[in-house]
Amino acid sequence: MSLSWPWALLSILVIPLIFAVREWARRRRRRAAVRVTSIALVRSALPGRTRWTRKIPAALFVAGLALLALGAARPQAPVPVPRTSATILLALDTSGSMCSTDVAPNRLTAARKAAADFIESQRGGPRIGLVTFAGTAGLLVPPTDDTDALIEAMENLTVSRGTAIGQAVLTSIDAIAEVDPSVAPTGADPGNGGGGDAAAAIIVLTDGANTQGVEPQTAAREAALRRVRVFPIGFGTTAPAPMVCDNSQVDGYGGLGGYGRGGRGGFDRGRNPRTIDEPALERIARTTGGAYHRAENADQLQTALKALPSSFTVVDRRVDASAVFAAAGGVLVTTALSLTLWWNRPRFPAR
Repeated sequence: MSLSWPWALLSILVIPLIFAVREWARRRRRRAAVRVTSIALVRSALPGRTRWTRKIPAALFVAGLALLALGAARPQAPVPVPRTSATILLALDTSGSMCSTDVAPNRLTAARKAAADFIESQRGGPRIGLVTFAGTAGLLVPPTDDTDALIEAMENLTVSRGTAIGQAVLTSIDAIAEVDPSVAPTGADPGNGGGGDAAAAIIVLTDGANTQGVEPQTAAREAALRRVRVFPIGFGTTAPAPMVCDNSQVDGYGGLGGYGRGGRGGFDRGRNPRTIDEPALERIARTTGGAYHRAENADQLQTALKALPSSFTVVDRRVDASAVFAAAGGVLVTTALSLTLWWNRPRFPAR
């Protein structure tokens, strides 16, 4: 919590001033003596309260004044609110190793389903765009709020040779720049990078290492200059597994050799699938201010995707809370005065 007018807290000094005046008045009253004819009559008129009961109004009064002073300083509390203009670019690896069956039925199918569930969960929220990458990267769907179009576009994903992680990041930056004027496209001056994180982020889902194109760290620096955070996800295991993709998942240009077609995939002959370059993915996350996640199965992948949006689609907005403190202080002061008047009312014996 922060204060817009911290100097207004000086008004709390009115509390010791009030008590000083009260003490001065009490001592003046002691100097005057009043003669009465009946002590019993005086005692019957005094309110019947204990020593601690008499302190309750004073305590409430002090607390009320303190809250009023705090309200005068205009406190502001951070409140998490969703960004309505956030943009997410989901970059999916479609290299041949995504045919690995270490994640059933294969990595590509599991990734496609998890991505579809993620997109569905964001319906009515941020704009989402799709980038696919193998030997090159391409924009499959520009950032949009059309959830159905996004899910439909993923129905025909096919695998190809190569893995261009760095190019996928640059392609995602350009897609964001098309809909967000605050983000400069690649090749343009990114500006001074001030003003906090951009309302955009890139999720890179890959099962391997960069094999061609621009280096991932070079692309990460370009994203960092534009304040766009990148959240890489390493998907798959290192266990040996057959490479199987059905006909709809293999492109028609030259085939992929040992990755299989028509449900009868070639085996990897005991060799592990290509190892995920986790150090490189972690460096991308650190450079851009994002976070790296590891997912070895479909459930972990869905969990990682569900956890990401709160990192960049929810921001803290400062809300003026002075009215709350002023209202609470007013209630306490009013209660204190009411109790004082009620307990100090004269009581006379019935005739």
